[in-house]
Amino acid sequence: MKLCPNIDCLYPHNVDTARFCIRCGKQLLLKDRYHLLHLIGRGGFGITFLAVDEQDPTKSHCVIKQFCCESATGKSFEKAVELFRQEAVRLGELQHPQIPQLLEYFELDTDLYLVEEWIPGKTLAEELETQGLFSEAQIWEILQQLLPVLQFIHVRQVIHRDIKPANIMRRSAVGGTGKDLVLIDFGVAKQITATALLYTGTTVGSPGYMAPEQMRGKALPASDLYGLGVSCIYLLTGISPFDLFDETSDRWVWRDYILNKDAVSNRLAAILDKLVQNSLPQRYKSAAEALVALNCAIKLESSQAGKPKPGDNLKSPFGVDYHHLRDLLVLRQWQAADKQTWALMCQAIKKPIGSYLFTSDIENFPCEDLEIIDELWKKYSKGRFGFSIQKQIYDSVDGDYGKFCTAIGWNLVLATSSGQQLSFRLSAPPGHLPSHAWAAGTQLWRHMSALNAKLANC
Repeated sequence: MKLCPNIDCLYPHNVDTARFCIRCGKQLLLKDRYHLLHLIGRGGFGITFLAVDEQDPTKSHCVIKQFCCESATGKSFEKAVELFRQEAVRLGELQHPQIPQLLEYFELDTDLYLVEEWIPGKTLAEELETQGLFSEAQIWEILQQLLPVLQFIHVRQVIHRDIKPANIMRRSAVGGTGKDLVLIDFGVAKQITATALLYTGTTVGSPGYMAPEQMRGKALPASDLYGLGVSCIYLLTGISPFDLFDETSDRWVWRDYILNKDAVSNRLAAILDKLVQNSLPQRYKSAAEALVALNCAIKLESSQAGKPKPGDNLKSPFGVDYHHLRDLLVLRQWQAADKQTWALMCQAIKKPIGSYLFTSDIENFPCEDLEIIDELWKKYSKGRFGFSIQKQIYDSVDGDYGKFCTAIGWNLVLATSSGQQLSFRLSAPPGHLPSHAWAAGTQLWRHMSALNAKLANC
C-alpha cells in the first residue's frame, strides 16, 4: 500500500488499481500510466512527484512536475499552453548525460505536466549537511564537471536560472559512476508559466544565488555562472551567501571564513571571485571563457604541485604548529593572535613562553618559522599587517626608528611596553601589528634593525 501524494491527506491507496484518493480526490494515476508515489516538493509554480511508469516493463521511476494555472480560460491561458509546449520541446532537445532526460509533456484538465528521468543520488546541499565542508579539490571537480554543462545549454539558448547546491545532484553508483554531477530542476518552464500566466515581474531563482541582473528580471548566461560561483563558496564555508557578502564594503568576504586546514589556492580563489562579480563586465562572459581560465589554472597548479610555498605548511620543520594562529587571524582576533605570535616565536627558538627576545635571538631565528608567521599575518589582514609590511615601512623612512613608530601608530617611548596603546582593529595603520612586545632591553631600534636584516636574508 502507498500513501496519497497529497501532503495534506497521506491516505493509503492500492498502487495497482486506484485512480483517485477516496479521501481527498487527488488523482493518483495520470494518463492511465503514471502512478504517483509521493510528493517531492511544492513551490510557487506547482508540485513535483515521484512516480512509477506503469507501462514500462521495468516499472521505472520518473519525476512528474505539475504546473498549476490560476486562470484556465482566455487568451492568457492559451498563450501559456503555447509557450509551455515550445519550452518543453526545447528541454527535450537537451540530450546530455548530466541533464535529466525529458520523457514526455502533456496537459490534463487545466494543468501542465513535465515527465523527467529520475536521478538517484544526493544533492550537494545534502552532502554538505551529512559530510561537512567541501575541500578545494572537490570545488575544482564541481567546476570541471558543470562548466561544460552550462556551455552546452547556453549554446542552445537555454538558461538554467536556478543554480544552487540543492539543484546539483551527485548520481548514485546505480546506473552511474557515483561521481557524475547532474544539473536538475531547470527553471525554463517556470519562467514561461510565470510570465504567461500573468505572474508579471516574477523572478525565477533562489535568493542569495541570483545575480543582480536576474533579480531585476533579466537572466543571462552569465547569471548561471554567478549562481555556480556562489554555490562553490557556500560549499567551502557552509555559511549563507547573505552573510558572505559585506554590504558596507560592497564585496564578498568568503575568504575570511575558510577554516579548514587546506587553504584555498589563489588561483581557485581568483576564479571564484570573478564568477561572483556583481558587475557583468567584470564577470566571465560565458561558460567557455570560464572553462579556459579553469583549465589554465589547473595546468599551472599541476606544474607546481609539490613545490612548497611560504605559509602553506602550518607546521614548521622545527615542530611549531601554526594552526591556532591561523584560526585566530581568520576570526580577526588580532589581540589574541598578537599574544600567540610571541608564544610561537619563543617556541621556535626553544625559549620558555613569555621570554623576551634579544637581537641575537632574531639573528638565529629560523627563516621557515618567520616566513610562516609573516605570511599568515599578511594573508588574513589583506596585506595590512606582518613583519614584511613593517620592513617595507622601515625601509621607506631610511631606518629612522622614530619615523617608523609614527608611521605605524606606535608610541616611540612605549614601543615594547605593556603601556603601549595598540589598536587591535583592521583599521589600524599598516604595519601596526604584530607588536614587538617580545623585544628585550631599551635599545628598541636594534630589534627592528635585526628583524629587517633577517627578513632580507631569508
